Formats: sequence, structure tokens, C-alpha cells
Amino acid sequence: MNLKIAVLQMRPEINNKVKNVETIIDKIKEAAENKADILLLPECFITGYNFPINMEDALEDDSIYIKKVCSAAKNYSVGVIATAFSKGKYKPQNTAFVIDKTGKVIMKYSKVHTCDFAAEAALESGSEFKVCDFHGIKLGVMICYDREYPESARVLMMKGAEIILVPNDCEAMKPRVQALSTRAYENMVGVAMANPNGINAGCSCAFSPICWNEDGQCVDNTLLLAEPMIEGLYYADFDMDKIRNYRENEMMGNTFRKVKAYGELLNENINEPFVRK
Repeated sequence: MNLKIAVLQMRPEINNKVKNVETIIDKIKEAAENKADILLLPECFITGYNFPINMEDALEDDSIYIKKVCSAAKNYSVGVIATAFSKGKYKPQNTAFVIDKTGKVIMKYSKVHTCDFAAEAALESGSEFKVCDFHGIKLGVMICYDREYPESARVLMMKGAEIILVPNDCEAMKPRVQALSTRAYENMVGVAMANPNGINAGCSCAFSPICWNEDGQCVDNTLLLAEPMIEGLYYADFDMDKIRNYRENEMMGNTFRKVKAYGELLNENINEPFVRK
């Protein structure tokens, strides 16, 4: 079994949901022509990642824009990680809708680690990490700043994720790309990230969890690393049979963790030098 991911490296138009959905539908069609299984979009692609954002401009779960993407997914038999600001309980949320090949929304995930040091302090953060079954493959999602925390990918792995998809809209990508390679290695999961193109941006990427071969020799686990400025669809193929065999036999992930020593991870106190105003 293979999972072919179409990764979109492109900037949406700000405050132009109609145009952005038209772009998504065009990219779904292109992904289908290239026999991709799922299309991964950058962060908040339908609405545009722009502030301020209010509840009036955020999408309902049954928004016409989401419905149009679902219809195209069904027509072309390509899944989509559709991204937008959505309506939360009290404030907008930064959300990814996982749509399967039949056009059904099978998971809604809202960003847990909102960037509370910046404009995203105005958002309502999500409360849990989620995993869904995408046609026999367990998918998890983490959005942009989520990937800065190793706990995000670790929880997704613990919940059964085999592949983690990362909608992103960020600059200064080199250390962040390196961190995603590490997330793949340490959790024995595949990882793919979509980021808008631009100066000091782009670098959409994908990494296999397989970091050494059967002879114990290190192998490059990079499946995709896009140039910063080049807009377009990129593709990453994950060989699920090889990944599953690797996960069943290697020693990372949830094999030999010593959980009894991890209590401090649930300590909510924030001490210097990490205290921020």
C-alpha cells in the first residue's frame, strides 16, 4: 500500500474565499491527474492566514466553501486537508478539515498551540490532538506552531498516527524542517508539511520514518524538500508496507519509553527563563 501526498506550496489570496476554493479545486484535479491520494494545503488556505479575524468571517463547519471542496474531493476521488479559520465556541479557531476520497469530512482538528505571543492570541485554541482512518491509513494533523513542540507529534503517535500532515504558514524554515525530520525519526511516523512559497519561506517537505536500512546503514529519510520561492504542487510517496514493517521491528516510537520518569511533562508551572509577559 502506498500513500501519495500532493503538497501545495502556494500563497492564498487574503479575504478571497471564492478564489481560494477555485484554486483548491484546480489543485485537486491536478493531484488526481498525478494519481495522488490526498492534497495537503498550507495553513488557513480557504480564508487566508490574516489578522484580525472575527467570528463573522470564520467558517461554519457546513460552510458552502467546505461543501465545494468536499464535492470536488468526491468527484476526483482525492482526499484533502482543507484549512481555514473556523467558528469556535467563543472565538475563531485555526482549523484543518480532513476530507476523504468520498467527500466526507472524517476529522476536524483545531490548532492546540496557538501563537499566543502574536496575533493568534485572539484565537480559541483546540483542546486535543486527533487521529483518523483515511482509507486504511491512520492520519494525524498538527498545524504550524504545533510542530514546535515534540509533545504534539508524540501524542499523535500514541493515538496511532502512521502519517502526520502539517499545514503551515511560517518563515525561517531551516530549523523547523530539521525538527520535522526528527519528529519522523523519533516517532517512527511519516511527516509532510505544506508552506506558502516566498523569501525565507517555502521549503515544503516530507520525511519517511525509515532512517536506516536492514543492514543498519543510515539512509536519507527526505522524500521532499521544495525550494523556497517556487510555487506549485509537489509529491511525496510513502510506502506504507515498508513503513509498517519498520515500525514493527525498530526501537523508537512507543517501544521502550520509561513513562515513570515523565511526570514533569504535566507540570503547568512556567519558571524563568521561560516566563513571558
